Amino acid sequence: MADQALMQDAISAVSEIYRAILRDAKSNNFAGYDPFDGLNSVIFKWVPALKKGLFGLAWIQLHKRSPINLRPLCGIPKGRNPKGVALFILGLLQDYARSSEAHYLQQATELADWLLTQQSDQQQWQHACWGYHFDWNARAFFVPKGKPNVITTIYVAQALYALSQVVEKPQYREVAFDAAHFIVKTLYTEHDGRAFFAYIPGETAFVHNASLWGAAWVAVVASQTGNQQYADLALQVAWQSVREQADDGSWVYGSRHHHQFIDGFHTGYNLEALHLLGNALGTNEFALAIQSGLTYYKKQFFEADGTAKYYHNNRFPLDMHSVAQAVFTLVRVGGQADDLALAAKVIDWSLREMHIAGTAQFYYQKQPGFSNKINYIRWTQAWVYYSFAFFSAQLAVQHE
Repeated sequence: MADQALMQDAISAVSEIYRAILRDAKSNNFAGYDPFDGLNSVIFKWVPALKKGLFGLAWIQLHKRSPINLRPLCGIPKGRNPKGVALFILGLLQDYARSSEAHYLQQATELADWLLTQQSDQQQWQHACWGYHFDWNARAFFVPKGKPNVITTIYVAQALYALSQVVEKPQYREVAFDAAHFIVKTLYTEHDGRAFFAYIPGETAFVHNASLWGAAWVAVVASQTGNQQYADLALQVAWQSVREQADDGSWVYGSRHHHQFIDGFHTGYNLEALHLLGNALGTNEFALAIQSGLTYYKKQFFEADGTAKYYHNNRFPLDMHSVAQAVFTLVRVGGQADDLALAAKVIDWSLREMHIAGTAQFYYQKQPGFSNKINYIRWTQAWVYYSFAFFSAQLAVQHE
């Protein structure tokens, strides 16, 4: 009874807040700032060579870490991000499924049509794929604006495919499925004794969540098209990460020396991707890996009051990405009554600790001694809207 009451309280509390997030996003035409958009500064129009190397990396980190939004001063405009737009589409479809209100579907369709125009250079990449609306510099690589990455491509493909199941526009499905060809033909990589899907074309850094999500989407398309070659490849790639899962159920982020950390939302990504892949191909061969990972996830990344921890050994930074992924992992992968109750507790905690009172906004991050309340549409607000809309729709189905 207490768990049921908590879930009802959670759903009542989130309803107006996540609708306010949608209204705010619409008022800004779904454009906003991003933690990694520093290289969009007008400064680099004069000295573009500084984007690469240590200066570009430091510049991005300055804007990402500063609790003061320096972007207006540095000439960094708000922009639409394809992944952020995809997350809003997925949330809009949850709201449409729950309410049958046509305006949600209309908005989703308008955004999907925009995504079709934002594909990465088709002459170069041959198949449907998407990247970010800014150059970004990481320790492992430099990625120019528009160069596709696997995670953005997969979330866009998921959004287009989900929409194609509701509206009669076959191009959404066709483009979504074409993304699997990009993943297989461009991102499949054999390096250092591993077989995996790379995060971006031409790079050999092995990252579990990127590879597993690539495998999951290839599996979905394989199941829908009867492509046994793609199904076999998806299984092969998934097993690469499963073999590297630690005995306690955990995964480090990736293979590079600076990737040897274990965090909550990437662990959740891995579990959700494996779950989707197994369901798509009708196999339970990853059941033990999923169960082991889910047990580790629930034990290590949540505190008694519902706090969603960032790292397995450190709660900070508190981040709404951790909250949003917790909702998806607990409900989709777990799905038991105690998983739903924990998801409700995490949401309740986020409303108390991460929502900025009187606004349609959540904190980006909280650290000991200071907070960052910069309004990031892709990293924070789109994820909150999608996860809260999903949770609301799931509870509505249960109470029918």
